[in-house]
Amino acid sequence: MFNKTERMIAFRYLRSRKRTGFVSVIAGFSFLGIMLGVATLIIVMSVMNGFKAELMGRILGLNGHLGVYPAYENVMLTDYDALKQKVVALNHVSAVIPVVDGQAMLSTEQGQAGVMVRGMAREDFENRALLKDKYQGENLIHFDKGSVILGWRLAARLGVRVGDKITFISPKANLTAFGSMPKMKSYTVIGVFDTGMSEYDGNYVFMTLADAQKFFAMKEAVSHLEVFATDLADAEKALDETFDAVGNQASVYDWRHTNKAFFNAVEVERNVMFLILTLIIIVAAFNMISGLIMLVQDKGKDIAVLRTMGMSKSSVQRVFLLAGLTVGFVGTLAGVLLGLSFSYNIDAIKNWLEGLSGKELFSAEIYFLSHLPAKVELVEVTWVAVMSLVLALLATLYPSWKASKTDPVEALRYE
Repeated sequence: MFNKTERMIAFRYLRSRKRTGFVSVIAGFSFLGIMLGVATLIIVMSVMNGFKAELMGRILGLNGHLGVYPAYENVMLTDYDALKQKVVALNHVSAVIPVVDGQAMLSTEQGQAGVMVRGMAREDFENRALLKDKYQGENLIHFDKGSVILGWRLAARLGVRVGDKITFISPKANLTAFGSMPKMKSYTVIGVFDTGMSEYDGNYVFMTLADAQKFFAMKEAVSHLEVFATDLADAEKALDETFDAVGNQASVYDWRHTNKAFFNAVEVERNVMFLILTLIIIVAAFNMISGLIMLVQDKGKDIAVLRTMGMSKSSVQRVFLLAGLTVGFVGTLAGVLLGLSFSYNIDAIKNWLEGLSGKELFSAEIYFLSHLPAKVELVEVTWVAVMSLVLALLATLYPSWKASKTDPVEALRYE
């Protein structure tokens, strides 16, 4: 597309000269703008993708893909064993877990905290890789009557260690001869878990299903059934099958419904960040336009000489087109390499910056996760690179067209 002469002239125009140094400076700023815009866009999109993937993994690691709840509010799910057998027999369902959820006040010598108590069978706790992989404490065989497992952040906040006794206060009071008295029960801490998500590690307590039913006065009922699909891709099919199986006995919600507001907020923030950071590349493209226009004006006499020597209008246009595309291509390539390098090492860079500044840059209490995640989507990286190159191409069209319209007679009239 570009012959040897056009390439030689285009690259020579990009090199700095005393008389045209300012034009080269503008070209350098355009290069930096494109590089930083592309790199920043890749880094932010990767962090947002990683943030969403990590949250989804932890939410689905602790909760099922589907939830089977009572058909009416303020009631419990009774006869759940029969309902469990119906659902677990479905084609796209791998497991069904009865769960008791409730709120309580946890009291220790160091203080009090409101907590979410979740009751489940010991084997169900052991089958949760998210809970078991970073569990610390006594052997889980001791997870039985009178024992509880705390999130490590909650245990650290209240100064609780393995083997300590802690007291739970239920919001449901007991009726006695002296009136209503808060229900209190002591349990032994046998271990702590670390999910990597501060919302769970700082607020959740696990006890056995039987203990939770007794503490919340639910007798033989549960709060809901957690249903795990054979795969995340099969969650939609599992939802339809479960809905048909339970009929009017219960209500069925999938993980997208129960966390809809949260993931919608993440998606909106991701899209807004994409639009805002794209403006950086657009501003760099405008800088390229101004730089090329100044280059065309500065090289007016050179263009006239080239035209009188026989160079065609289209050849002149290709010279300046190549000059602009070179800046855009090199800036895009450098931005992609910088963005990928930063994304693949972002947690190490974050730790280095925290050590250098002495301040916490990524608070787990604010961002939910204990580390800064990044997930690079090569398709998105490709789209960012293509978008940058297209903007660079569009930025060069007008200046190169203007260069091709230079009249040699007018340019050399007073020479």
